[in-house]
Order: sequence, then structure tokens, then C-alpha cells
Amino acid sequence: MRPITTAIDAATDDAISRIAAERGITRDAFAADALRRAVRADEKLAAFVQVGIDAADRGDVIPHDVVFAELRERRKRLPGG
Repeated sequence: MRPITTAIDAATDDAISRIAAERGITRDAFAADALRRAVRADEKLAAFVQVGIDAADRGDVIPHDVVFAELRERRKRLPGG
């Protein structure tokens, strides 16, 4: 394990202490888990964005006017649309 040290605001610090206590874990365990989840979420987002970039690079895109025409049609089908 590698330690990370950073400054956080008092409200976040208090929340970490409270949540960790509620879960019956240490502040360090809570922080490590939160960082792992944040990293996984960022990696998933980057992979999702890359799929779109790869599609655009291949020319596999839908023209702007087609997308917005479909969105307008969907909105019409909504209650109050």
C-alpha cells in the first residue's frame, strides 16, 4: 500500500469521519475505498468517451440535424411535449 496525503475542507473531513464511523471502518479505509471507486468511475468514463472518439475517427457518426430531429420527435411524445 502507498500512502497519499492531501488537504481537505472541514466539512468533507467531518463527513469522512461520520461515514466511516457509521460503516464501522477507519477513515483511511473509507478514503481508500472512495478513491478506488473514483478511479474506476473515471476509467469507465474514459473508455466510454474513447468508444465515441473511435467511432468518429472511423466516420461512423450521425449528422447533427438527424440527431436533433429525433430528439424533437421524442420530446413531442412526452407528456406536455
